[in-house]
Amino acid sequence: MTVITRFAPSPTGHLHVGNIRAALHNWLWARKMGGQCLLRIDDTDTARSEERFVEGIRADLAWLGLEMDSEVRQSARFGLYEEKFAALRAAGRVYPCFETAQELDLKRKILLGRGLPPVYDRAALALSADEIAAKEAAGEQPHWRFKLDHDAPIAWTDLVRGDQHFDPKLLSDPVIRRADGSWLYMLPSVIDDIEMGVTHVLRGEDHVSNTATQLQMFAALGAPLPQFAHMALLTGAEGKLSKRLGAVGVGDLREAGVEAITINALLARLGTSDPVEPVTDMAPLIERFDFAHFGRAPARFSDDELFGLN
Repeated sequence: MTVITRFAPSPTGHLHVGNIRAALHNWLWARKMGGQCLLRIDDTDTARSEERFVEGIRADLAWLGLEMDSEVRQSARFGLYEEKFAALRAAGRVYPCFETAQELDLKRKILLGRGLPPVYDRAALALSADEIAAKEAAGEQPHWRFKLDHDAPIAWTDLVRGDQHFDPKLLSDPVIRRADGSWLYMLPSVIDDIEMGVTHVLRGEDHVSNTATQLQMFAALGAPLPQFAHMALLTGAEGKLSKRLGAVGVGDLREAGVEAITINALLARLGTSDPVEPVTDMAPLIERFDFAHFGRAPARFSDDELFGLN
């Protein structure tokens, strides 16, 4: 089996430290296994995606020395998404919902007030074909949810977190398509991973619940499951990375005089049992990359450590 990983940024801004770490992990694993690391530009959000950010992503990856083996754009794959969506709809695995955002928010608040998890009640499944037609005739446009199989327990062995188990009854059927027809992240990502032959998905632990629902999407589309590795998130001096360091882009680090190999050396080892040490090329980082070396505790990113290493 040829190992295939992917880095899938959205071109709505510049790459920051957390993005770089995800790209690096995927690249290191692919190189260690003699496989391929693919770049997927997640530009389904046409309103926010900008070509200048696509060019910036390519330039930043090149400067970091993370050469990708090929590139695809989600905006060029809408026909494929429609085809798979139609198949899932015919199989009864997606369904239309007409609740407004305010109605859904009220339902969540009521459940939380009762001490219950804010899981969608599947009220839309009770609508008859005539009721759906009447709503559409009145100009109401539905959003679409993927119907989880409540009789199929969700489980996988994570390469970092070990055995994972989810009860699908405690998860909301995820919204996969907005009322305006635009796509959310969940389903297109699965379709792309299948079509690109991705064997390993390496990403942050904030995606664990996404993985739980996406596993059923893989199954519903009749596809084999990739292996998953969810790394602990980086933290900065003020907490979660996105609150502070999420704004620290590759360009900022470059302008501050930080060398590319320094960034790679630090981010490759943060959160692992391996020491952070200076290197002159990527070879030792590739050689030592091992999922067994990653811990479950958040990894702290320190400006002082970065500049000291530099």
